[in-house]
Amino acid sequence: MGDAEKLNIDNIIARLLEVRGARPGRNVQLTENEIKGLCYKSREIFLSQPILLELEAPLNLCGDIHGQYYDLLRLFECGKRRYNIKLWKTFTDCFNCLPVAAIIDEKIFCCHGGLSPDLQSMEQIRRIMRPTDVPDQGLLCDLLWSDPDKDVTGWGENDRGVSFTFGAEVVSKFLRRHDMDLICRAHQVVEEGYEFFAKRQLVTLFSAPNYCGEFDNAGAMMSVDDTLMCAFKVLKPADKKRIPQMYGSSRTTTPPKNTPAPGKCKNNKK
Repeated sequence: MGDAEKLNIDNIIARLLEVRGARPGRNVQLTENEIKGLCYKSREIFLSQPILLELEAPLNLCGDIHGQYYDLLRLFECGKRRYNIKLWKTFTDCFNCLPVAAIIDEKIFCCHGGLSPDLQSMEQIRRIMRPTDVPDQGLLCDLLWSDPDKDVTGWGENDRGVSFTFGAEVVSKFLRRHDMDLICRAHQVVEEGYEFFAKRQLVTLFSAPNYCGEFDNAGAMMSVDDTLMCAFKVLKPADKKRIPQMYGSSRTTTPPKNTPAPGKCKNNKK
């Protein structure tokens, strides 16, 4: 924790924001100790917050950005420097402390993937202990990995090989049971950056334009005002350059929604 205590966070933020407006490819130089310190401090903050966040509007929601740093700056590419596996594990330990879901003004349920057949009460989410690895099945896995599917009635198999797909009536039943109006999730590429499902009861947000340099998709952010009115800000693809990624994953990469992929965004182990 010593590294975190010595961090000049304002200076790091200033350096990260210096590339705003620059063409993708300009590097931001951070030392390994600075990166470790940021992970330790972030972990501390994550663990100080509940695993199920209860938020108030107005606020902005983003979906996947998949490390496309210049698109992150457009919403609110890091350089190609590689670090060792120990630093990657520091990131993983930090991510294992993240909250997994949020509720906005008791009416909008937010998660990365989707619903779970095991989810009956929000208390089940609150009881998940952190830090935690993501299991291959069960509630936490489903919150991060499940997908809506218009061709499914109830619950179905997921082509990812993990978790489930769910149909429109599952969405409606969930919202009625919990007296909510909308589910907001990410996890799938959608052409316009956002896409509704189940008669606008669920919205998929994807915030990485031109995903992997291979898809001509837009990215989107959803703004929720204090009356819970939702509006979308769309980012069109700005650069066709492929964004390299550092480490592999044992699970499938994010597929496009309702369209075949022209290629996969591979994670190169280096």
